[in-house]
Amino acid sequence: MKIGIVVAVEFEAINIVLGEPTSTMQLCNQEVSVYKRQAHELYLYRSGPGEIAATIATQRLISECKVDIIMNYGIVGGLSEEMKIQSICIVDKVVHYDFDTSQIDNVEIGRYSDYPSIYLYPSRTLIQIAKEVEPRLYEATCASGDKFVGSMEKKNELRETFSADICEMEAAGILLTCHKNKIPSLFIKVVSDGLTGDANEYWSEKKSTSVLALEVLLKIIDQLTESSFDTGFEA
Repeated sequence: MKIGIVVAVEFEAINIVLGEPTSTMQLCNQEVSVYKRQAHELYLYRSGPGEIAATIATQRLISECKVDIIMNYGIVGGLSEEMKIQSICIVDKVVHYDFDTSQIDNVEIGRYSDYPSIYLYPSRTLIQIAKEVEPRLYEATCASGDKFVGSMEKKNELRETFSADICEMEAAGILLTCHKNKIPSLFIKVVSDGLTGDANEYWSEKKSTSVLALEVLLKIIDQLTESSFDTGFEA
């Protein structure tokens, strides 16, 4: 199975956990590291931060590498007291919180007109497999937007407005692209900065939480066999 993995900024974990790649390639001037792992080929695309960069990476992996699944691991901000540093999350649903056309169509903030709600869903079958493999996973609602959120005020706003547990900068772009291509997706996130944390906490915890996120993702990948997975679009 060919598995594409979008990596925003957590590059150090790749070398620590996976070591030297089998090969590398360049797509859109970004490095893709290729690894053989059991029956799978892993394509790790170093996208850089943000929704647009993650969207480009996802589409390139689908179009150029012909991957069967898209996955994303990474570090996130926690939006509640429960989401402490090193909390391990599987993204259950995503809201693109800074998408807003409400002034022209009265559609609520975060909702695309071709979706029934503000929430976008990854593959339900992949989530179920992941939960069986790793019982520590917390099913989290992810608020995704093109900004680093370092203030407690903004974190509280995202939690209260969107019932979100975590926030980050890539999941909405990845997931929307997967839906358009009818490709299943899975997201593993680890909290690097809690509700009261800021950029300093992020930098302090970035390395260890990135490694943990990738280790959990690989544990799930090792249990995957050839099968069909839903895309989450109809959830």
